[in-house]
Amino acid sequence: MAADKDLKAILGKLKYSDDAKVVQQITEQTKQVHARMAGIKYKLAVMSGKGGVGKSMTTVNLALAFARQGAKVGLLDVDLNGPCVPRMLGLHGQSLKITPQGAVPPVGPLGVAVASMDFFLHDASPVRWKGPMDVSPVWLGLMEMNVIREFLSDVMWGELDYLLADLPPGAAADKPPVIAGFIPDLAGAIVVTTPSEVASDVVQKSVTYARDMGIKVLGIVENMSEYRCPSCGDVNELFEGNTEAMCEALDLPLLGRVPFDRKLAKTFDKGQPLLDETYPTIQRYQEIAGRIRTLLDYKKVLADKL
Repeated sequence: MAADKDLKAILGKLKYSDDAKVVQQITEQTKQVHARMAGIKYKLAVMSGKGGVGKSMTTVNLALAFARQGAKVGLLDVDLNGPCVPRMLGLHGQSLKITPQGAVPPVGPLGVAVASMDFFLHDASPVRWKGPMDVSPVWLGLMEMNVIREFLSDVMWGELDYLLADLPPGAAADKPPVIAGFIPDLAGAIVVTTPSEVASDVVQKSVTYARDMGIKVLGIVENMSEYRCPSCGDVNELFEGNTEAMCEALDLPLLGRVPFDRKLAKTFDKGQPLLDETYPTIQRYQEIAGRIRTLLDYKKVLADKL
């Protein structure tokens, strides 16, 4: 809603009339977004602000972890230019089922429903933004926001316990939080980082910006914290950062550490996700999902008492 107010304020200062009724269209679309998501108990954004930290891998595995716990789960791939969630879940080549009531998302492993720009693309076709965007990058951002708003308003999620939104990495730390602002009643954001000092620096900026926008950050997931040897199972450190110190500085809990696991990565790369809940790295995700669930339940209890 804040984004709509900002748009109204901007248009109110222009000398031209809103003949296209942009404000009216966005207002109606926003109402539709709220209606579509009314049946979702918890809406979570997974973000980083930094590319290459394994955010999509984390999102997919958390979605599967919640599903293993018996929850109904949806996954929204918000990365318009580099959607990869469907391929990771073996859904590449499928499409949304368009009905008069809205778009029905395909269902992947463990019943996880997925919506993604990938369902509209063929093979390696890129998303092209034509027209004024070639002249002004501002228009590019506005078009991306409009597409995301349409995604949220058109997809029929139904009744879900969790909807996880895999946000794009963003060229700047402010982009993911801006997109998260479009999701109504957002329960919170999960931030993914690696122990690398470079990643931590960017992630801290993203967390600060998210908080400035009023987005609750639930905690940090440290990805690629170690390297698990596929032959012997030994674990060794990959980076020499200090995620715990960053969490302490941001006053956020460290939700868990996940090693770089070549075996697990290869299965998702082939679209054949490893689903064995006894596998050590998958158990890490199960533990993280459990901590997130505890945080959400605790916050709900507090909210009910107030």
